[in-house]
Amino acid sequence: MENHFNDQSRECSASSDNNDCKRVDQYGFEKSEDLSLSHESNEELMAEYLAVLTRRSKKWSKLLQGTVKMEKNLKVKRYVRKGVPCEHRTQIWMAASGAQDQLERNPGYYHSLLKAEHDPKIEETILADMHRTFPDNIQFRDSSQPCLQKALFNILLGYGLHNKDVGYCQGMNFIAGYLLIITKDEEKSFWLMDALLGKILPDYYTSTMLGLKMDQEVLGELVRMKVPSVWQAMNRHNVMWTLVVSRWFICLYIDILPVETVLRIWDCLFYEGSKILFRVALTLIGHHQNLISQARSLPEICERFKQITHGEYVEDCHTFMQKIFMEPGGLSTETITKLRKMSRNRITSAKNPPSQ
Repeated sequence: MENHFNDQSRECSASSDNNDCKRVDQYGFEKSEDLSLSHESNEELMAEYLAVLTRRSKKWSKLLQGTVKMEKNLKVKRYVRKGVPCEHRTQIWMAASGAQDQLERNPGYYHSLLKAEHDPKIEETILADMHRTFPDNIQFRDSSQPCLQKALFNILLGYGLHNKDVGYCQGMNFIAGYLLIITKDEEKSFWLMDALLGKILPDYYTSTMLGLKMDQEVLGELVRMKVPSVWQAMNRHNVMWTLVVSRWFICLYIDILPVETVLRIWDCLFYEGSKILFRVALTLIGHHQNLISQARSLPEICERFKQITHGEYVEDCHTFMQKIFMEPGGLSTETITKLRKMSRNRITSAKNPPSQ
């Protein structure tokens, strides 16, 4: 796919309003005004973060030294947590997730999927979601050259045939769209999506969404252990976790947190796995526990869960990412695995009660 990404981030198509051109970020998203941040505060945050990115870019270039492969070790893990520069992001995501190995082992496979016969129902559902995918991003508009809608459609259609247990469900379009924005490559985006949906987050997007249901329950148990005041408030007002965090998990924080913050979370998601989703959630909840626990009704709790995903705390992605590895405290893979097993047993038992 030819790369017009940087050109598009600086200018809009001829049919766009000039005012829009001034508000487009480097990923093609129109910048929305966050009322909780002054223009000066926002500019100051970006200036500080650009300095961080410049330093990180030099260190990553020295670490990689032109190689495609990447070993997993404590040094690389530390580098990933401090942020992967955009120019290295595709390579690191592909290597860390195993997507690069899959691509190399299956030459031509993705393109063979596109030539195969497809389920017309899935095709129709994907088509219906095309115009609902990032309407605030100029790269997905019909007037854009190139328009990423066709590449997005291909990835989703190919994946529906590749993983018939998943097929297609809403939310996958946003994930594939983010992957395309970063990689600018259909085939790499496809294999990264396979790594996410098939390996890192199994059963999140199947018809039963068992993985998603389990992880919402696991989060609830972690909150009970680590932020009991919020857990008590949720119980007091009979608020189900799915009501307030399902979009966090199903969309992997897309359209929940700022773009740059989401990408930093994804750096860790591809390298360390799904545990990062819990760290982010626990940090948001723990940092705002007083605000949430003081809510006096179910609607008020829901509103406060929306509030905590906005403002300088999440806009300052570098500081936020440091906090997610400190504020929730210890969070072992063993603990997550144990809680997931307990949750799976509860859900499946409720679905299939023992016969009398």
